[in-house]
Amino acid sequence: MRKIVTVLLVGFVSLYALETSDKLFECTEIFKARKSELLIELERIDEQKQSLSALKTATEELLKKREAKVTLQEENVIKQLNEISAKEESIKKMVQKNEELLKELKEIKMGKMAETFAKMKAASAAAVLSEMDIKDAVEILSSLKPKTTGAILSKMEAKKASELTILLAK
Repeated sequence: MRKIVTVLLVGFVSLYALETSDKLFECTEIFKARKSELLIELERIDEQKQSLSALKTATEELLKKREAKVTLQEENVIKQLNEISAKEESIKKMVQKNEELLKELKEIKMGKMAETFAKMKAASAAAVLSEMDIKDAVEILSSLKPKTTGAILSKMEAKKASELTILLAK
């Protein structure tokens, strides 16, 4: 009876071992299939990583080129601004010089006009100044000696003389 139980026990154990062996074989096959899937996925990830790395490198190069271009453009703008500032300063100096020359010419002109009116007879000068623009007449009278101005004003119409006198006093 012992032999029968032993034979039965060995039979059951062998059957169980066979079932376990089949299950192990199935698991191994599943693991092999999954391993190949993972290797394919790993390869795909590696390709994407390489593509991303190449894209990153290309983007960095493009960025460097653009930065260099912007820097060059900034330098050109600064250079142009400096040139414009220099020209503007030069123009300001020329304008100032021209204003000084214009003032000097006006003084010379007024001096000659004053000489002319000083040499004229008071009545003639009064007639001419009465017909002139009031601002110009005041300018001419202010450049004359007070004695000459008084003589000219005394020969003018009273209303015109008073207007000129008021403007001379300002």
